[in-house]
Amino acid sequence: MHAQHQDHASTRNTPRPNERDTTNGHGADDIDPFFVFDFVPVYGPDDRPADGPRQAPPAEPDGPRFTTYWDVEKGCRGPDPLPDWVVTDAGAIDTELGILKTGKEADVFLLERAAPDGTGVVMAAKRYRDLDHRSFRRSAAYTDGRIARRSRDRRALSRKSDWGRTVAAGQWAIAEWDALCRYWSAGLPVPYPVQIDGTEILMELIEHDGAPAPRLAQLSPDPGLLEEYFVQLRTAISVMAAEGVAHGDLSAYNILAAGERLVIIDLPQVVDLVANPHATEFLMRDCRNVCSWFQARGLDADPVALFEEVAPV
Repeated sequence: MHAQHQDHASTRNTPRPNERDTTNGHGADDIDPFFVFDFVPVYGPDDRPADGPRQAPPAEPDGPRFTTYWDVEKGCRGPDPLPDWVVTDAGAIDTELGILKTGKEADVFLLERAAPDGTGVVMAAKRYRDLDHRSFRRSAAYTDGRIARRSRDRRALSRKSDWGRTVAAGQWAIAEWDALCRYWSAGLPVPYPVQIDGTEILMELIEHDGAPAPRLAQLSPDPGLLEEYFVQLRTAISVMAAEGVAHGDLSAYNILAAGERLVIIDLPQVVDLVANPHATEFLMRDCRNVCSWFQARGLDADPVALFEEVAPV
């Protein structure tokens, strides 16, 4: 299922009207075939054209496009060590395969990145909606303690101007990107973040048996696997708390089950346990939501005990 892309060109020279003929009396059809050739450009991370980024050819709105991996800033590309499945060939083509999930704040699409040598990978492309089609509820409680990086942005946010609304929208994508990078580097079970470009995040597609992994809410695990799942989540919540953050909206609906491995998703509302005055409430709610799902399936999971175990002293 890997797309391949080749550009072909020829050195054949045909004089234009009123253009001086430089073929010394010989027509274009007389050119020695030895000097006519096809070529396939091959680009790598260190051999981009010297005059700037390569421009993609005109395409339909949802059509294939050149990879933007090397066009974004270094901090907008995923952390090291880079997984071996990530395609970094600057000649790769990104092709949208369809929508995976819709939500109030963002939609997730399937996107294939295929290199000219035939290697490729399908990723999840999470795109936050524009201001006219999105609805962040309870956003103020989540963002308490967050500070915009530029003073102009902070003023715009406080005035709730049009620019401030634009900044607020972008902050959610940035918050999720930062959380993914931080959590993945800490060894937490989250998708690997490949890159962020504006309000689009490309990340690892979590799969099971060759298809996108189901949400935990869709499953009814046997008692042994149920207990293993709880151990994984208890560890993840504890590590997040040790990192000084809480998920803020953790439940069986934003946890994927890749066989026996759980992966946590949907992280834009991550809460700072020190700076956010509502942090304790959010952490307790995470514990309560998780334990309620396990209790409903027969596991003795105490949310208060879990909170006391993971809460920072």
